[in-house]
Amino acid sequence: MQLSLLFARWEPAFWIPTLTAAVIAYFCGCFNGAVIVSKYILRDDVRTHGSGNAGLTNFFRTFGGPLTLVVILLDVVKAVVAVLAGSALFRCFIPNDPAVLVLAKYWTGLFCLLGHMFPCMFHFKGGKGILSGGTIAIMIDWRLALLVWGGFLILTALTRYVSLGSVYAAAFFPVGTWLFVSHDPCILILSFILGGLILWKHRGNIQRLLRGEESKLTFHHKKEADTK
Repeated sequence: MQLSLLFARWEPAFWIPTLTAAVIAYFCGCFNGAVIVSKYILRDDVRTHGSGNAGLTNFFRTFGGPLTLVVILLDVVKAVVAVLAGSALFRCFIPNDPAVLVLAKYWTGLFCLLGHMFPCMFHFKGGKGILSGGTIAIMIDWRLALLVWGGFLILTALTRYVSLGSVYAAAFFPVGTWLFVSHDPCILILSFILGGLILWKHRGNIQRLLRGEESKLTFHHKKEADTK
């Protein structure tokens, strides 16, 4: 089925799961691991340190320790739950259509990312979306995940700039979608929005990279800096 026709017709069988999945995915995304662990377990909000960003890298640089694994787990699980819940909803209303299932993953992935970046329960101040976005890529297609995660890990390991790996992953997300997932215009538009959101959240990192002022990843505790 051509997905643009679904949007054009906008029938209840389509808009009910579409809107419901968007709401569920957004609120899943709002459960920001770095904020929850730092604010409610450590009693020291990560957003008051370093870059002020509520992401994994700032948490690791500020607090370090095994609780970083808890942050990773929370941000991975929420993306998995969002995509699975959205896919299940779409299957109930529009069964036996692989193209619609792909749409469900991108659609719920987008709203999960929006919840992560702009969580209503944390004053719309969230993270930059790399870990959640990378999990969404895994849920969509292993080849897409290999492209974005492979480049991210290689660039980060070679340069120690997490932000450079993040920018690569965001930029190549729509490329991987076109290569491995779908040529459907709706899917491609969603992939560009997903990648574009992550790039936009990293705009400060990009400027610092261009000026040679970006902080490199270290494994020392309490270093004030930035990225996801």
